[in-house]
Amino acid sequence: MSKLSAVRPAYWIAGVLLAASVVVPLLVSTYAKDEPRLWGFPFFYWYQLLWVFISAITVSISYWLVIGVERKRRAAEGLGGVKEGDR
Repeated sequence: MSKLSAVRPAYWIAGVLLAASVVVPLLVSTYAKDEPRLWGFPFFYWYQLLWVFISAITVSISYWLVIGVERKRRAAEGLGGVKEGDR
């Protein structure tokens, strides 16, 4: 079994979510325009602000996916769950 196949799907999903949160805002050609405006703000500004909220959501989802897998792994190894102080 290779190391790559041993990675759990939750880690892949978390990685893709985090990568999208970093890569998409770096694609300047997707938002380097003035129109459409939202409440008078050019597209550039409200698109970037939208990605702040999207990134917060994707980081939260990634966190809960990884913590869930770690709790299951620790329980299977008899180490107990992840404690509040371990976060």
